[in-house]
Amino acid sequence: MTAHHSINYIEMPVKDISATKQFFGQVFDWEFVDYGPEYTCFTNAGIAGGFFLSEQIFDLAKGTPLVVLYSAQLEASMARIEGAGGEISKAIFSFPGGRRFHFKDPSGNEFAIWSE
Repeated sequence: MTAHHSINYIEMPVKDISATKQFFGQVFDWEFVDYGPEYTCFTNAGIAGGFFLSEQIFDLAKGTPLVVLYSAQLEASMARIEGAGGEISKAIFSFPGGRRFHFKDPSGNEFAIWSE
């Protein structure tokens, strides 16, 4: 059931659809449905969304929103990201409520992962 006025779907730019699917599938077990060569929908991510082909990227230095994922095993998630070719852009640090780190996907988009 879709809740009125809730965030329902998110779309993100990527430079390479295939590399993005490989990375997020390998690291987070996301699943994909392609809608042509320039768009793929992702599921199994906590929220549905899509990746669209673009030369643009998002990161905090540009003032863009930060997509934050959750992990019950922060260090293991970091190792999976590095093993899949992701770049750790900010090492694990503490903040009120937990710890987190930032990483960049194969397109250079910045994400974060947090844990208690």
